[in-house]
Amino acid sequence: MNNGETSAKIFIALGLAILIFGLILYAASKMGLSAFHLPGDIVIKRKNFTLYFPWVTGLVLSLLLTLIFYILGRK
Repeated sequence: MNNGETSAKIFIALGLAILIFGLILYAASKMGLSAFHLPGDIVIKRKNFTLYFPWVTGLVLSLLLTLIFYILGRK
């Protein structure tokens, strides 16, 4: 397998992951769920201000992408 094939597989996997995540968010919005919040994400709501800091969501996505790239990178 050459370098071009490996890059193509990575981009296909990344595209599929983005597509699946987008479909999940779309379905969640149709069911009345406004956003994807995991326990541990920081949400601060004030009168004219809302801060959403998704650090747990970021950790989970990072772990999933690391796992995907690890599996695709094995020979």
